[in-house]
Amino acid sequence: MGIKSTTGKLLKGDISGVVSDVKNQIERSLSLIGVIIVTIAASIGSGLFVLPSFAAAVMGPGIWLAFLIAGIVFLPGTLSKSELASAMPDNGGAYVYVERSFGPLIGTISGLGLWASFLLKSAFALIGFSAYMYAVTNHLDVSTNTTVTIMVALVLITILNIFGIKKVKAFQTPILALTTILILIICIIQLFDANIDFSRPIDGAFDTTRNDPVLVAEAAALVFVAYAGIYKAGAIGGEVKEPEKNLPKGMLISLLLITLLYVVVTFIMMAAVDGEWWLNSDGTAREDPIFAFVDAVASTNIGLTLALLAVLTMISGALSGLLAASRFLFGMAKDSLLPDAMSETNKKFETPHWAIILTAAAMAISILTLPVKDVAKLASGFQIMVIVALNISVIILRSENPKHDWYKPSFKSPLFPWVQIIGTVTGGYLVFIMGEKAIIGAVGAIIIGVSSYYIYGKKNYQFNQSMTTDSSEE
Repeated sequence: MGIKSTTGKLLKGDISGVVSDVKNQIERSLSLIGVIIVTIAASIGSGLFVLPSFAAAVMGPGIWLAFLIAGIVFLPGTLSKSELASAMPDNGGAYVYVERSFGPLIGTISGLGLWASFLLKSAFALIGFSAYMYAVTNHLDVSTNTTVTIMVALVLITILNIFGIKKVKAFQTPILALTTILILIICIIQLFDANIDFSRPIDGAFDTTRNDPVLVAEAAALVFVAYAGIYKAGAIGGEVKEPEKNLPKGMLISLLLITLLYVVVTFIMMAAVDGEWWLNSDGTAREDPIFAFVDAVASTNIGLTLALLAVLTMISGALSGLLAASRFLFGMAKDSLLPDAMSETNKKFETPHWAIILTAAAMAISILTLPVKDVAKLASGFQIMVIVALNISVIILRSENPKHDWYKPSFKSPLFPWVQIIGTVTGGYLVFIMGEKAIIGAVGAIIIGVSSYYIYGKKNYQFNQSMTTDSSEE
């Protein structure tokens, strides 16, 4: 809530706008470092601790190339979102950008789809962490109920989200730093091990007898969700200090750091350990590849330490995911596309508590009903579609149209429109490679979004727009 903006509304007689500003205010407390921490922490949980084994099951030890390709394909979308975020630094992120580019119907579809995608990413992290919990409890010969443990973790992150963004950042920072440092130390030590074989990950990436381009693309599409945390910065734009400057910088720096981390760690993992260690005895992908790697190259005790940190890191990632997902509901409710309750903020903590609680409930249903790989595929598929939508949004908003005169981004994507065209084409190809899971997710999002818009959103959105117009005229 800016003082100038609110004062302007007051002078124009837009009392409803002033009330809305006061009611929906969320404190801007995140600096550039805070944006980077939230986005990286939201990404490296399941992206580093679970996905490598699933990607390796597709293309073998060359998975570093899959992560690199996914990061490169993610770049055009990040540039587009950075531009959009600098022009529209509001909570809701990609939903806001698509809604203002295409209108409320497509905005509703994208908003609910994005909400589902982010909560699936968070659910994926909580499901995956159960494998690491099993490694620890099995070593200690302690019996636990995995489902109960996951649900307790979900309740914890829900409470922390209601407490507010500062509490989230305070919880994430030490976990993220310690986990990343330990993994990198182990990887650096492995570089000087006599048994390391750099030819394994290189041959695994470029040996055409083992992998064809389709398999590499399939693996890249699968790990795409590992970068989803980048977009969470835009989703919490209303809580970032100097968003016109910090959002673009934060997203681009985070993408660079996350891509380097994934590529370096997965390359060394595959070079350090021979054989298909990422598979279970029945041929399925392990859900605890970091534990398997550290157990093989260091010791079981160090592996267990990393397993404990993996549990905390993935809870941290789920924490950020729940934060971002709830903001989509919050932003849509502010536009009257969802019930007003979703835009209500807690008087003490200034967080949208009902949006957070509903998102947590949807996460619980996903955790209890969907297998890990299906969750990852659905989340990745829609994230790719989001990139396509954002690239097209930039092209539309930069077009010569009087309706877009308000669009004045402080950051502009370079090489426009070629970056956006390349991002759209490559994203479309990856969606095609994803197959039926991505299509099912897209169709489901469209059906739910259209139904929601015509049952509730259309009449309330139009009423809200007419009220705003009348207030401006008065």
